[in-house]
Amino acid sequence: MIYFNSKNIPELAGLNFAQRMDVVRQAANLLPVPTKITLNIIKLLILTPLFLLMARSSGWYILGYAVLLVVLYPAITRPLTFALCRKHFAKIRQQLVPNP
Repeated sequence: MIYFNSKNIPELAGLNFAQRMDVVRQAANLLPVPTKITLNIIKLLILTPLFLLMARSSGWYILGYAVLLVVLYPAITRPLTFALCRKHFAKIRQQLVPNP
């Protein structure tokens, strides 16, 4: 399943936004180095062409590319990050947010 929002991830249900982001951040830190490198390369592959298009354009096209960047970047990277980190969510949630 692809999750675009951390609120919809079952392992993070019941946590507030700050707690969910803390769990995601800690899970991302547990990723192996090759996975982190691959994720960062994917991010660069999204950012570089759009920034080049913005640098070469003029007028209102710059705004269009900026909007495209703001929409496209998180739409691709967030679900990918959630998918790669999901196996660590339950363990980290128990460490960071103990059950009452």
